[in-house]
Amino acid sequence: MTGTRISSTVDFEKAGRQTGFLRLPHSVHESAYGWIPIPVACLKNGKGPTVLLNSGNHGDEYEGQVTLMKLIRELRPEQVQGRIIFIPAANFPAAMAGRRTSPIDGGNLNRSFPGDPNGTPTKMIAHYIDSVILPLCDYAFDLHSGGSSLMYVPSALGSVVPGDTERNAKVLELLKVFGAPIGYVSNNPLGMGADQTLAASAHRHGVTSIGTEAGGSGTVTPTALKIAETGVRRLLKHLGIVGDLRVEPSPGTRLMEIGGPDYFVYTSEGGLFEPLVELGDTVKKDQPAAAIHFSHTPWREPEVVRFERDGVVLCKRIPGRTERGDCLFHLGTDYRV
Repeated sequence: MTGTRISSTVDFEKAGRQTGFLRLPHSVHESAYGWIPIPVACLKNGKGPTVLLNSGNHGDEYEGQVTLMKLIRELRPEQVQGRIIFIPAANFPAAMAGRRTSPIDGGNLNRSFPGDPNGTPTKMIAHYIDSVILPLCDYAFDLHSGGSSLMYVPSALGSVVPGDTERNAKVLELLKVFGAPIGYVSNNPLGMGADQTLAASAHRHGVTSIGTEAGGSGTVTPTALKIAETGVRRLLKHLGIVGDLRVEPSPGTRLMEIGGPDYFVYTSEGGLFEPLVELGDTVKKDQPAAAIHFSHTPWREPEVVRFERDGVVLCKRIPGRTERGDCLFHLGTDYRV
């Protein structure tokens, strides 16, 4: 028994195509015996690995959600060898609100794992994925982007674990197969969200996982969407789960890494953010990254924020208004084994 209070209208052991909902009990003033309907789909046929395709972990990250909705409609059970579990809007309240976090409890799903079966809705979702879905899986692909506050060079990402040569080789291989312009790794074995992310839960369950940062800025672009769609299709074909998919060969990916705090640039003071570099630029340590202008004292000289190391700009803040502690940029450097 997993202890989850969430039930599923989909039987993950049944062959064929199923669509339905994860029913999350939610008793509120307007609906005493109500439940939150989290959409789920499952395609199962023959023998083969099980893969979780997850998006909407953050509700304002749309590229992955569109990718998975289109793929659910396209694929047929007879194409599959193994099992694909789709959760395209994992934090459903956040997805419906178009927000990073849930409007119900303020929960950030990708900072809530392994969750709590008796917690708030976000923690209950995390617990269900951790305790019910991931134990079924061999692979988990969690599709993210920069959401409303960030924009990325379209990227795939994974984590490497010191000393785990076999697992690390699988992660690097999948990053190359995905074929995003950038495939970056974190030297933190649990990723930037420490031990509270879906990727961290996958690692604890022995599930091989990678994710994406496929664009962002609270919108969907044709370029970023194509990278996400073709990347997922390449993974399914490479793993033999859907062998007859037509997909363009990988154009190659630049492997990079994200290291410690010096890879990130943060706002020093609240104000208006003037970026001094573009996404994809190569920058040097001490190079000016941004100027922060002060609306209340416009005659004051702006505060100049500088890069703390050499690198390539992988991510940039979108909103012009910023407060101390906001991330303005993060860098990547070429990956060395």
